[in-house]
Amino acid sequence: MRSFLILNGPNLNLLGTRQPEIYGHTTLPDVEAMCAAHADKIGVMVCCVQSNHEGALVDEIHKARGTHDGIVLNAGAYTHTSIALLDAIKGCDAKIIELHLSNIHARESFRHKSYISPVAIGLICGFGAHGYILAMDALNNHLETGS
Repeated sequence: MRSFLILNGPNLNLLGTRQPEIYGHTTLPDVEAMCAAHADKIGVMVCCVQSNHEGALVDEIHKARGTHDGIVLNAGAYTHTSIALLDAIKGCDAKIIELHLSNIHARESFRHKSYISPVAIGLICGFGAHGYILAMDALNNHLETGS
């Protein structure tokens, strides 16, 4: 059975209360429950992890090597700053989908640069919490078909 890591970065523990006009009212526990239910539906295992600490996210990516087939990564602000995450992904054999709740390209210009995109198989942004479902489906399809 395939295994996916749903990895969430800084401030995502505040989903539902932090800037709901941008990120929505869905909480992180709601997102994790949605991911678990969808994993059951598509026949994959899922592990959800959130950290506000860059090194902890790097550690999770390292641990994914040989454990998870794919990672749905919402790196939050680290998307735009973290060469450490880029390097960790380069050393990981799991496929990565970059995910953002908001459309980062319709926001401040500093959010337009991603260190994750060059090493991800795809990017999903702007669909709120439903983006996690879209990312899981895209990842599953990619692993099944190679495209």
